[in-house]
Amino acid sequence: MKRIIIIVCVVLVCLIVLFLYAIKTNHAIIDIGESTKFSNEERQTAVDCVIHNIKGWSGCDLIRLWYDEDKSNSEIEDYMIFGRGSINGVIKENVIVLFADFYVHSADGPAGFNPNSIYTKYSWTLIRDSKTGSWRIEDCGY
Repeated sequence: MKRIIIIVCVVLVCLIVLFLYAIKTNHAIIDIGESTKFSNEERQTAVDCVIHNIKGWSGCDLIRLWYDEDKSNSEIEDYMIFGRGSINGVIKENVIVLFADFYVHSADGPAGFNPNSIYTKYSWTLIRDSKTGSWRIEDCGY
């Protein structure tokens, strides 16, 4: 029994060290996922847009950024009916939603975020004017 407890403790310590290393060195996990709607390049440019935005947030470190087509499609449906998609003229094919986990480590982080807090499954809605247009952030949050 002692051996199992020691092993569990060692594994937990290793996970905590890896997590802190990822935060301190800004080595975020990026997963552009699979898609039947968007090419790898389209998903990657959306990811790049979000990363560029987050880098402008002082006091924040990106932990993970990913694309999940099923979850994205669900968020897009809501955006098109209840969000700005219902009034701005964008078509569903020009909307993508990404998800992020990030850590706000200090009080000088973005307004509205709690210091020393991890935010998970934070969504980023990006739109573009056409299939060949550039992605831009339309909205973010929960």
